[in-house]
Amino acid sequence: MFDRSASIEKEMTASQMPCRLFCIVFVSLFSVASLRAEETLTIPPFADIPTPGHRAAVITPEYAGTEVHHLVYLPPDWTSDWQQRGKSWPIIVEYTGNKFPAAGSTGTVEGAGLGYGISQGKFIWVVLPYINQPGTANEVTWWGDQQSTVDYAKRNVPRICKQFGGDADKVLLCGFSRGAIAVNYIGLADDDIAQLWCGFFAHDHYDGVREWRGTDWGSPLEPYQQSATERLRRLGDRPVFISHNGGVEATRQFLEPRIPLDHVTFLDPKTSEILGAFPNDTAIHPHNDRWLLVPSLAREQVHAWAELALE
Repeated sequence: MFDRSASIEKEMTASQMPCRLFCIVFVSLFSVASLRAEETLTIPPFADIPTPGHRAAVITPEYAGTEVHHLVYLPPDWTSDWQQRGKSWPIIVEYTGNKFPAAGSTGTVEGAGLGYGISQGKFIWVVLPYINQPGTANEVTWWGDQQSTVDYAKRNVPRICKQFGGDADKVLLCGFSRGAIAVNYIGLADDDIAQLWCGFFAHDHYDGVREWRGTDWGSPLEPYQQSATERLRRLGDRPVFISHNGGVEATRQFLEPRIPLDHVTFLDPKTSEILGAFPNDTAIHPHNDRWLLVPSLAREQVHAWAELALE
């Protein structure tokens, strides 16, 4: 059989060879990127203190002697001489869902996974607590003491940036379920906390969309939506990503009369199609924060959004 590729190679002039080499390198890099996109991520293990490739619990001086703590994960390329190297990393800050055993949600900072899936382990990943009313432990259901929870973020996000080389201009806020509501309810609670973030990612629920009966903050619906609208005004034109297994139309309808949507991205990730029948090795329920751990077109969209949001 006639080998057309061999003939083309023989006919190629010396001036054309660099172009061919560029194409080979480009294809190779594309192949590496494709392989990386197909990787299944694994939540990193724990260590006693924050170290590259590991998560660790941190108790701040203000809460010494209590069980209040946050988690810090450092990416594999983190080194303690980052200042001398002039190195910094984006930060992704996460709020977790309520304790909900039916969906596998523990309500703890240790149960988080969304931020790791968004960042692919390349950012500093921080999971912040909700602080209980006595100020003695992390709250696993709703907000605990809301003001203490807000103050904790305002104090510790800048502290983590200074301590570990986080880029204060590249801090994404994300959350799942309760945490998705917290993205605005906590993350936009006042002007000071709102200025910490460069972008927002909410999966499964959104502040103001529906009534939360049995709570003194999310019911009745009308005053709750009024307060949620005030928080939305603190978004400005920063990028927002909203995903919801089962559809985002209710969230879109809530937001459309309240803010411009040109900086908002919507996605229905269909977790049962991504992860398969439930329960499985990754999650036990469609309502989960683990869908970004496995390859999918939805995950590629999220990763592309995160890169743009950090520009």
